[in-house]
Amino acid sequence: MKTSPFEPVLRRFGRVRVLVVGDLILDQFIWGRVERISPEAPVPVVQVTDESFRLGGAANVVNNVRALGGQAAACGVVGIDAAGRRLVRLLREIGAGVAGVCASRRVDTTRKTRIVAHQQQVVRLDRDQTPATTLTAAARALRYVQRHLREFDVVVVSDYGKGVVSPALLSALAEQRRRRRFHYVIDPKKQNFTHYRGAGVMTPNAAEASQATGIDIHDERSLRRAGALLLERWDADAVLITRGERGMTLFKRGGVASHFPTAARHVFDVTGAGDTVVAACALALGAGASLEAAAILANHAAGIVVGEVGTATVSLAALRANLGETRR
Repeated sequence: MKTSPFEPVLRRFGRVRVLVVGDLILDQFIWGRVERISPEAPVPVVQVTDESFRLGGAANVVNNVRALGGQAAACGVVGIDAAGRRLVRLLREIGAGVAGVCASRRVDTTRKTRIVAHQQQVVRLDRDQTPATTLTAAARALRYVQRHLREFDVVVVSDYGKGVVSPALLSALAEQRRRRRFHYVIDPKKQNFTHYRGAGVMTPNAAEASQATGIDIHDERSLRRAGALLLERWDADAVLITRGERGMTLFKRGGVASHFPTAARHVFDVTGAGDTVVAACALALGAGASLEAAAILANHAAGIVVGEVGTATVSLAALRANLGETRR
């Protein structure tokens, strides 16, 4: 049997140390079935059969790094509440570092509750922090990053717009990378479009790329215009635009855009797929992969998780198997 050309990179995943900075979220899933419509209002009645809690947001990036065999530490903000304690406990259970997780009495842990019936999401309930309430705790997170940055091979910023990823944090990381090159990956959100600078790889989806550039991405020409503009505006080494069923397109400085068709066979749920992309990309770069190889591995990893319902991760074994099936 031929060895995958990605195998040397995959074998090095276990040595890569990743710091994930961003908005930590607790995902709650209430599972059930619908057999009737409520007599009180025209809404389905969900008969609850199970309940589960999963790591979401930046915590899901950490979870994906660990599932792929990498070393990971989380840096973010939680409340001193039951949800915050559960989130930290889940991080510890997967072997992630939690020294950078700042607990604050001033915030409530961000939670997203999804009610799922017959493999379909019925409704989502959000309990969000606001950037204003996280200000003090976010400053503590920034101090942790500044003190411990050199302990990691890769820094991932997972921005969900809840306030941990501040202009001050982004400025500090950009300045540090100008002084010392390190692998730096950002999953962006609208609130900070004007503050991102100097990353190794930015991973917006097509909608975010359109919002950031003001370009309606509807064909190859508009896609290329948006990619080129983002490279310049964000001063990034590369921009990887994820496009759902259309795959991914990689733009890098001085290079031709590379397109990677979707690796997904079935799409049940895209929840957390972007987290998987950034985790796989970060590990691949930290393991010495080229930008193109990192994009391919991220594409295959995302193709696996969208076939699951709810926030999911990809194991290293599953990624290897997926790559092997593709080569046949």
